Amino acid sequence: MKNVNEEQLKKLTPQQYEVVVNKGTEEPFTGKLLRNKEKGSYNCVVCGAELFSSEAKFDSGTGWPSFDDTLNREHVELLEDNSHGMVRTEVVCKNCGAHLGHLFDDGPTKTGKRFCINSCSLDFKAKS
Repeated sequence: MKNVNEEQLKKLTPQQYEVVVNKGTEEPFTGKLLRNKEKGSYNCVVCGAELFSSEAKFDSGTGWPSFDDTLNREHVELLEDNSHGMVRTEVVCKNCGAHLGHLFDDGPTKTGKRFCINSCSLDFKAKS
């Protein structure tokens, strides 16, 4: 990971560390932000970069928070992922390199995108 110090990593739970550092995946339908309906932003749990808006969130039925677009494309990096015998697009925080989830081209909105993101890689900031 880039631009990350040891203190930032020490603040992560074991599950968060497994997902954002080791590119793991949380169990579907278990994430604390899956059913969140509040207005606000979803930020990187490691560095705090603003990644997604509540306005872009939708229920995909997949078990992970889904968004049809990013809040700021400059904060998200898309990488080719050939792991597990599949070709996918990995979504990472551009600032720190934290693994967030994957991007799919099967979204139901006008963007046609579904950013399938691990809840534990996000920190929600309610809009005041």
